[in-house]
Amino acid sequence: MEHLPLKQIDKTDGAHGQPSLYESDFYQWIQQTAGALKAKAFDQVDWDNVIEEIESMGRSERRELKSRLIVLLEHLLKLHYWSAEGANNERGWRNTIIEQRRQIQLVLDDSPSLRAMLTDIYPDAYRQAREDVLLKSQLPENAVPSAPPYEVAEALSSQSLLA
Repeated sequence: MEHLPLKQIDKTDGAHGQPSLYESDFYQWIQQTAGALKAKAFDQVDWDNVIEEIESMGRSERRELKSRLIVLLEHLLKLHYWSAEGANNERGWRNTIIEQRRQIQLVLDDSPSLRAMLTDIYPDAYRQAREDVLLKSQLPENAVPSAPPYEVAEALSSQSLLA
């Protein structure tokens, strides 16, 4: 990987009203920041934006986990409660369930500490999945349980809930 020559990474150029390198050329900012860190030139690192990016990466991982969990739960609910469409869509729903379980496992393999968050995000993910199923299926409210009918581990298990 080629690194640009080290120079002071501007945080902002308030004197001239110009956007900072972080704002104007994100890729170049990454390259210069990586170069400064590798050279241990810590005084040349735009720490505020480095911290912001690291925090953003963590939020992004959590958001991906929750998004995939919503899709998984939505398709489990369709499979179990939307019988009128089951004959036409069951195979696609099963495929989506299998794929989302795989993708969730990959996220958890990359970031095992997210596993602890599953119990926290599960109730809201279920609520959103249920809401989506009710909107898409036009089933009556009482057709899909308001409380999750599956435990987290059961929903994620490749050996369960596909019947």
